Amino acid sequence: MAGLVTPEALSWIGRAAPSITETVTRRDIRKYAVATNQRLPKYLAGDEAPPMFHAHFFQEIVPLDAMQPDGQAPNELTPPLPLKRVMAGGRDVTIHRPIMPGDTLTATRTLIELYEKEGRTGPLIFVVIEMRVTDPSGEPVVTERRTRIMR
Repeated sequence: MAGLVTPEALSWIGRAAPSITETVTRRDIRKYAVATNQRLPKYLAGDEAPPMFHAHFFQEIVPLDAMQPDGQAPNELTPPLPLKRVMAGGRDVTIHRPIMPGDTLTATRTLIELYEKEGRTGPLIFVVIEMRVTDPSGEPVVTERRTRIMR
């Protein structure tokens, strides 16, 4: 393999984006529940957030013209890489407890893995970012590992 992941790129492992702290409102939950076609009354009433609520709750709001070609907001945790086409590589989500209205939560995203493999059609670079969502006492609420594949 060509050694596409340079020592410079590997030095980014462990880099974290600035943490984001937000307070969840019943309205936030209700809007997400309607947008994702939830059916359980507890979600539609805003009494508890649906399981993937966290994924977009902490997403930066950016103008459309600032979006990347893949429709994602710019990602300050991915180093410059020679492969530019981005594909979703999956998510591994652990929900430690439900998200409730009134919760003040902090999300911190960290680059935890960067590696390459040879695919059927050529080289691939895997970028794994972990998002840890915690409550004010530091207790985990959600842990998510998202993989992006560059080809």
